[in-house]
Amino acid sequence: MTLLLHTADWQIGRTDARFAAEDAAALAEARIATVERLAQRAAERGADAVLVAGDVFDAQAISPRTLRRLFNALAPFPGPWVMIPGNHDAALAEGVWADARRQDLLPPNLQLALQPGVVELPALRLAVLAAPLTQRHTFDDTTAWFDGARTPAGWRRVGLAHGAVQGLLAESIDAPNPIAPDRAARARLDYLALGDWHGAKAIDARTWYAGTPEPDRFKDNAPGRMLWVRLGEAGELPQVEPEAIARHRWRELALPLAVGSDVDAAIALLAACGGDEVLSLVLSGSVDLAGHQRLLRARQDAEARLRALLVDETQLRLAPTDEDIAALQADGYLGAVLAELREAPPAKARTAQDALAILASLLAEQRELPPSRTQSVQPLAQGAGA
Repeated sequence: MTLLLHTADWQIGRTDARFAAEDAAALAEARIATVERLAQRAAERGADAVLVAGDVFDAQAISPRTLRRLFNALAPFPGPWVMIPGNHDAALAEGVWADARRQDLLPPNLQLALQPGVVELPALRLAVLAAPLTQRHTFDDTTAWFDGARTPAGWRRVGLAHGAVQGLLAESIDAPNPIAPDRAARARLDYLALGDWHGAKAIDARTWYAGTPEPDRFKDNAPGRMLWVRLGEAGELPQVEPEAIARHRWRELALPLAVGSDVDAAIALLAACGGDEVLSLVLSGSVDLAGHQRLLRARQDAEARLRALLVDETQLRLAPTDEDIAALQADGYLGAVLAELREAPPAKARTAQDALAILASLLAEQRELPPSRTQSVQPLAQGAGA
């Protein structure tokens, strides 16, 4: 038996503008840490080789420090690494791979295929048919040459490619970098290791996407995994075993709010989230001022505890009750402003709700301040009414 570790789509150097700078930096750091953990697992289980099916890097311009840290992360596994470029890190004349070679950063046990060809691993009696991308997008099947590729008699044939298997997407979508869905059968492959799809996915018994080992999207398609592939004799079906490897768990939740118990449930959910969670929370429906203030405090607590939190309130309507307004103890000018915001016409409803939430927060905060600080705030409110 030969044991391979199949992985892809590391996307090293990826930054995500959706998150605060601190969170984006930590998520980028986690990608390198996950590669190091992957190398450690390969060493622990005695893998014979690691296959990386493209998009090692997220872009062509990667800092020298990040390049060094990535290749240092491979060190725990001393066996052969076989890599190809994908669409994000295509093998351009001047790009990330050219930079890495120029700086002499590639470890000696890394076999990097920058052109289509067969990578031979004689000790394993294994021929890796490599189909790197030499440009970001192509509408030719870069694996077509696999069918006629000659390999030593009796050796196992494994394909390594990056692209979109035809038939996975809607018929109206003309996907770049297409791969024939029956390529493994047509090319007499024992296994076809693919990258590009960011979740672990079986196309057939011999064809798999590994997915990204560290999630980068709020999509429930089995991300955060690597694949163990056991090969027997040439022609035998491989045994494929996914293993979870990710540091962070990404979740997207939609919570409709209508009554107080819905707010309680949302607060309980936030309180139950762990420090490694990346959560996207979409709130809809309506909530009173008191409930909104409770949610705000729960969000602030969660933001300090979770790795990252995104909250979308664009579908949430603020519906203050008479009790809410009375509790704010606002009279005179501020009372008139609150009344005007509550009665805003539909065209200005969203802006009015945002203003109402801000004003309610300020008034609630002022009520909770000690006397000395409250006195310093009061003149501002009086000035606003002058």
